[in-house]
Amino acid sequence: MGLWQIDTDTLARSRFTLSPFAETFASLQLLHSATGTHPGEQEWLRTHLPGYRALAGADPVVVPLVGAAVGTSWIADFVCPTSRVGESFEETVARVGEIAPDRARADLRVSVGGPLPAVLERADRLPERAVELLTWVWTETVRPYWERRRRVLEADMVARTAGVGRGGWAAVLDSLRPGTRWLGERGFQVNRNAYPPREIAPDAELLFMPVTPRKGWVSWEGRERYAVVYPCLGVLAEDHDRRPVPAGLAALLGTARARVLTLLGTPMSTTQLVAVTGQGLGSVGGHLRVLLDAGLLERRRAGRSVLYVRTAAGEVLLEAAGVGPGAAGQRS
Repeated sequence: MGLWQIDTDTLARSRFTLSPFAETFASLQLLHSATGTHPGEQEWLRTHLPGYRALAGADPVVVPLVGAAVGTSWIADFVCPTSRVGESFEETVARVGEIAPDRARADLRVSVGGPLPAVLERADRLPERAVELLTWVWTETVRPYWERRRRVLEADMVARTAGVGRGGWAAVLDSLRPGTRWLGERGFQVNRNAYPPREIAPDAELLFMPVTPRKGWVSWEGRERYAVVYPCLGVLAEDHDRRPVPAGLAALLGTARARVLTLLGTPMSTTQLVAVTGQGLGSVGGHLRVLLDAGLLERRRAGRSVLYVRTAAGEVLLEAAGVGPGAAGQRS
């Protein structure tokens, strides 16, 4: 298994941060796999997969380059640098273009675990072509949605931070993605791959970066910066504003208020609800007050955050409206 040895001070100083580059690389992986895990991803693929396939058809290097770069258990270092706090997509991707072609090929051989396809051995400008591909993915398939995705990712960070206050770091690390687990005694299992343990220096920067696709990986920059990229909470990643609300429930509560109620099978903050629904802060706050007064929701405090969740009465109302128990809750 991939094991990081982390002291408690390093873990206490760690932080959640946004990375437009990580979101872009995860989206590239999704385009390469061409398989969505939920309706929001599937619709996104229907919109953007034809453009990606046209791009790949025009350049025979694209498909083998991405296939080699993502590998089976190792991502080529040069194509996925570790983002820094506050770094823009353009700043991160510029570091991809600074890599020497021979170094890029060496990284790709590591990720594929052997010789490269002949087309990659012969290809010129591999780093520049990687930059061009990543820039296309960002410009055409991520940036048009970035404001909404940013709100969703920020909401995830609020939820994770609240989770630290509620259950400690161990519970949060266990839930990041399949394969992550706090082992105690400074041991953090970051994946199930059989790699030698890595000792994280006490002064190293440890970052946690959510992305909306169901992708994840770990990376590091020298010995001073480490990152865990993980898929954000399923209830946030889904495109809920396109999910129909049962007609009877909408007639009773109003469509917007009914949508808020259906989402709250998992505790969420006002900020998260704003991110997921796209409704304004004032509107969400008004809906929460009405639902609280009706006894359909209850408040829970988690650290400095206030979370809302359905009561038993709220669950009964949703079941009566045809929404099964837990249907709007978090997916693993």
